[in-house]
Amino acid sequence: MSGFIAGAPSSSEPLRRFFQVARGAGLRVSAAEGIDAARAVDVVGFADRVLLKDTLGLILAKTPEEKDLYDEAFELYFKRDAFSGGDTAGDEDEQRADTGNGPQAGGDGMGGSGGQSLGSLLEGDDRAALAAEMEKAAREAGVENIRYFTQKNLYARRILDRMGLRGLERDMEAMHGTPEGLSRAQVLEGRVEQLRDAVRDFVERALLLYAKGETEKFREELLKSTRLSNIERRDLDRMRILVRQMAKKLAARYAKTRRRRLRGQLDTRRTLRRNMGWGGIPFITVWKQKRIEKPRVIVLCDVSGSVAAMSGFLLMFLYALNEALSDIRSYAFAGSLIEVSEILEKEPVEQAIAKIMQTIGYGSSNYGNSFADFEDGWMQFVNNKTTVIILGDGRGNRTDPRTDVIGRLSQRCKRIIWLNPEYRSAWGTGDSDMYRYAPFCNLVTVCNTLRHLERVITDILEDAA
Repeated sequence: MSGFIAGAPSSSEPLRRFFQVARGAGLRVSAAEGIDAARAVDVVGFADRVLLKDTLGLILAKTPEEKDLYDEAFELYFKRDAFSGGDTAGDEDEQRADTGNGPQAGGDGMGGSGGQSLGSLLEGDDRAALAAEMEKAAREAGVENIRYFTQKNLYARRILDRMGLRGLERDMEAMHGTPEGLSRAQVLEGRVEQLRDAVRDFVERALLLYAKGETEKFREELLKSTRLSNIERRDLDRMRILVRQMAKKLAARYAKTRRRRLRGQLDTRRTLRRNMGWGGIPFITVWKQKRIEKPRVIVLCDVSGSVAAMSGFLLMFLYALNEALSDIRSYAFAGSLIEVSEILEKEPVEQAIAKIMQTIGYGSSNYGNSFADFEDGWMQFVNNKTTVIILGDGRGNRTDPRTDVIGRLSQRCKRIIWLNPEYRSAWGTGDSDMYRYAPFCNLVTVCNTLRHLERVITDILEDAA
């Protein structure tokens, strides 16, 4: 098979395009799976649609989620329009491969099957041949490169031109000189409108097929860079999926035990053991290593109304990272502070966050009182390996900010990272105490998008030692 297996060219092109569609829909199709699928299609062929779908599904869909994606991609790709004479998009490709792809479409009205003009195909209402010409013209026009809905008319016109519509339009104008020609022209005009509709439908389906993956990627990148407080309710499910995906990627990278070489410190015992084969002569040196500890994290989240959305995503992110963190203790505060670790551990994160918000969320914030609550109840859990993350806007409604508590906390912990969802220009204005807390923090940064959040968590994991 060309592109897959030598000596079997018949099914390579429809399969190649289907793999492109499947990957765009979210399926992971490896090169080895592509080879297996090509071999299987050589055996079962394209004639039996159910058999083809089941065969490819066994190879390409590995999970229930991928099975759903595969079903949707298969049905959309192998669906045929009103001019279709067969059941699958592969039938015409297979026939064209066996016959050398037939004549090339031109711009003079010719380009039909067996050298027939577009006008002859329309007058004969040869729908199978028209479908074949449409698909061939679409390939020549590069319809698989369509990405945006604004390109639909462009590609539709390119396909019609390659099918020979411009030449046919000139021929139809010449027919108006005689009554018989006028009658033929009127019939052709109706058929041409049907062809236009079919091509538009074909291009719309191509947009759904080939642009879905790019559109999803664009949408995801847009959501990652959108302020979390501006996320619309319809996008919340997608955002939760993005959070889990990002956390899973980070956990896979940092969950394993890591070690750092201590340059200049020779490990004598291991060096001697490594060189026993040379009589102890140190041809190979082994340096001492320091184990990089997984970070211990304490999170203090402001869950008052202005910061609630950001707090929920931060907690969701951290608890999806539990494999890469040795210990997480979480606290929520508004007017006072409570520990919410147990709620987050026992219940699904989304339900736990809703319960936390019902318990203490959406009230007026009092940072000083909340920090005092933490010192009285939980300061003993902080040591020199603890990273403290504070998420809040630092607006305590003109109450005592209790910077003395933050000062004592900074002396006990490894570092304090303050994430503020407000832009820096708003810090210190009105009832904001950010510039009073900042001297006690190792890092104070704006954090109001998923991209910001990913960057901060990555830095924590990378600087764990």
